[in-house]
Formats: sequence, C-alpha cells, structure tokens
Amino acid sequence: MSLCSLFFRNGGIYTGIIELIIIGVSLSMDALAVSVSNALVCGRGGIRAARGLLCGIVFGLYQGVMPVIGYTLGARLGSAAERIDHYIALILLGAIGVKMIYEAAAGENGDDTERFSLALLTVQGFATSVDALAVGVSFAALSVNIVLSSGIICLITFIISTAGFFAAGKISSLSGKKAGVAGGIALIAVGVKIFVSHMI
Repeated sequence: MSLCSLFFRNGGIYTGIIELIIIGVSLSMDALAVSVSNALVCGRGGIRAARGLLCGIVFGLYQGVMPVIGYTLGARLGSAAERIDHYIALILLGAIGVKMIYEAAAGENGDDTERFSLALLTVQGFATSVDALAVGVSFAALSVNIVLSSGIICLITFIISTAGFFAAGKISSLSGKKAGVAGGIALIAVGVKIFVSHMI
C-alpha cells in the first residue's frame, strides 16, 4: 500500500499527497500576505519572534479547523459559505486596513502591542480562511482522512505564514507612518483579491 493511500482513500481512487500540499499552499497565500502586512507594523526586538510564531499558529489553526467544519456540516454549509465568504473577507480585512491607514496618517500608531493583538489575529485568521470551509465539503465528497488532511494544511500554513512574517521583517525598511499605511493597503488588497476571485 502506498504512502498516499494511508492518507486518502475513496474506494480504489486515491487522492495524492502532492495534491493536498498544493491545496495547502494555495489556501495559505492569503494568510501569507496578511502575515507580511503584520510584520510591517510590528515593532522590532526580542518580542518579534514570539509575534511571528503567534501569527503562524493562529493562521495555521484557522486553516486547519475550517476544513473540519466544512467536512462535518456538509454541502449545505459549503454552498452558503461560497455565497458569502468573499463578502466577509472584503469587509473584515477592508475595515482593519482602513483603520490601520487612518491611525498611521493621523499619527495614532502608538504602541505596537495595540496594533498586534490576539484579537486582531483572530479576525484576520477567520477572514482569510473562510474558503477552507468549501474545501472541507470537497474532502467529505472524496472521503479523505479529514484529521490528517487538516493537520497537513495547518502545518503548511503555519510554516508559510511564519516564514513570510520573518522575511518581511528582514527586508522591510519601512517604519512608523509608512509601515502603517503599507500594512493597511496590503490588507485591503488581500480583501479585494479574495472578493474579485470569487466574483469572476
């Protein structure tokens, strides 16, 4: 029995591990963009490492849990999610982005603890992972092992989001007001991208 068949099985038809990795990478792209945005407005110092890991953990958990919810609740939820997920992402990410730009332009950046919080990451994680609900519905139709599948997606998103956060911190020379504006624009762009991709 092949390694792939240990993970995914639908009668005699197997869904390969490579396909799942591609799905995981695709789902993690929006989380990656938001992680980069977060890195732009996150203060430097020892605490940055903890924040980068927290960013990866939150986004990874959301991307891992959402397919389980879709898998459990079935096609009905998946259909409803597909009708509204892009609106949710646009509204949430757009609102956060506009707020970030406003605060930066008004000189209200203050302490970066306020700009980088678990509550904010939770909203971002939800907004960037609604797509994964429909993926979970598809997994149910294919009779895949949802626990292992979601675990792999979670791990992939964690790695990519965390790496993106630290990479952005290394290459970015932005600070203060410019960082806030750039981060806000990035969030709005992600929201628009999700919305447009679903409308086409």
